[in-house]
Amino acid sequence: MTHNPIRPWRNIERRVSRQIRVGRVLVGGDAPISVQTMTNTLTTDVAATLEQIQRCAIAGADIVRVSTPDEDSTRALREICAESPVPIVADIHFHYKRAIEAAQAGAACLRINPGNIGDAKRVAEVVRAAKDHGCSIRIGVNAGSLEKHLLDKYGEPCPDAMVESGLDHIKLLQDNDFHEYKISVKASDVFMAAAAYQQLAGATDAPIHLGITEAGGLTSGTVKSSVGLGMLLWGGIGDTIRVSLSADPVEEVKVGFEILKSLGLRHRGVTIISCPSCARQGFDVIKTVSALEDRLAHITTSMSLSIIGCVVNGPGEALMTDIGFTGGGAGKGMIYMAGKQSHTQNNDGMIEHIVELVEAKAAEWEKAEAEAEKAAAE
Repeated sequence: MTHNPIRPWRNIERRVSRQIRVGRVLVGGDAPISVQTMTNTLTTDVAATLEQIQRCAIAGADIVRVSTPDEDSTRALREICAESPVPIVADIHFHYKRAIEAAQAGAACLRINPGNIGDAKRVAEVVRAAKDHGCSIRIGVNAGSLEKHLLDKYGEPCPDAMVESGLDHIKLLQDNDFHEYKISVKASDVFMAAAAYQQLAGATDAPIHLGITEAGGLTSGTVKSSVGLGMLLWGGIGDTIRVSLSADPVEEVKVGFEILKSLGLRHRGVTIISCPSCARQGFDVIKTVSALEDRLAHITTSMSLSIIGCVVNGPGEALMTDIGFTGGGAGKGMIYMAGKQSHTQNNDGMIEHIVELVEAKAAEWEKAEAEAEKAAAE
């Protein structure tokens, strides 16, 4: 609903891929790029796992992955899948029977790693369970767990080895007449991951799941993922993403959306454009932005908000945002609406006033959208 026009030089032409379904979420084709995360609770602690999934869903997660390392976990998965507000991907390693149990428990997708799931016979059994229970499959290739014969062939993990592993596994699924799959080729090295994904994108029409694995903590992992995923997404590669951070999974969701929003690939919530602050600022920009991020986290309507400390860049930024505040003098600044000066506002009540403006604008747009949908249906 933002008033800003879409400019041709900002458009990204996405790679054409087949479309599959992960529960009710479409992946690939012309579907929006979905954002995933993974729980870090014990799966057997159903209450804690569901609480974390709920928080991730509120933050915008489209899909959540849950680890299922043992039979107790797959038993717990049944209740988790039944109560989850978003589709659940069961994370499978080493024992193919966990995949079968997860499919029976209601998982929407099974993530299997070619390097440790087992031979073709075991893969065939997993495929049969996926078909029987309407699951899709993610082929999850990881540079840190490649098959021994590929390491022997290439000498070390590399893009060629990762792509060969993925294509070999695609063939196994296709040989079993299974086509509801997506694929990832993750590495912790940005160069290796990017090269592997670029090679993979030209070798298959399967939907691609993007990730820089074991990216690091909140700050370093965000930077690393933004560089790697941003480059690939800008090139049109990627149908679903997960930002892997040593942090609360909710932070993964937030960073994932910010990456997509920065490239114009998803639009959700308030995007705040703010200055880094300097001696010219007419109010405390850093504290104000931090408070607004917290106060506006519940807004899902796409909207742009500029918070600029002084009149050097403030009016220009406000021209390009839905709502803006530019610091001035004498303890007050200027409020802009749809790029135009609207009224002055004292700094003391600025945060409350901006929150009220954003909430009112979101409600207005949501009402207009609902009325348009109703009229179209009639």
